[in-house]
Amino acid sequence: MSATVNLDELKYATSHEWAAQGGDIVTVGITQYAVDQLTDVTHLQLPKVGTHVSAGVPFGEIESVKAVFDLNAPVSGVVVEVNAPLASEPSPINEDCYGRGWLIRVQLAPGAGTAHLADKAKYDEQLAHDAH
Repeated sequence: MSATVNLDELKYATSHEWAAQGGDIVTVGITQYAVDQLTDVTHLQLPKVGTHVSAGVPFGEIESVKAVFDLNAPVSGVVVEVNAPLASEPSPINEDCYGRGWLIRVQLAPGAGTAHLADKAKYDEQLAHDAH
């Protein structure tokens, strides 16, 4: 996935992770809003391939010059791929969070999906609400 995803087709968690579903594989990253709040990402802790993740439960940590935050899984399943280069060089998250800065790919657990996540309009509403 070298090209930036279509933001209108993504699903969003209230904790500012995005999910792009392709069949039973979901690519996960953090939103531009999260990047803006973090400022410069300096360190990333991601799970190993084979790790089971659960929707709404932390799967890793992201650290910036400001603070350390949990990364919450937007979906439940098994990690099938990790964007390993980010561990030593997290700058793509700052520069291209919807493209080269993706974090993990998850194979959905049986019965799991993205229906519980917000679409772009709903997520934008959340951001507008949070700003007040």
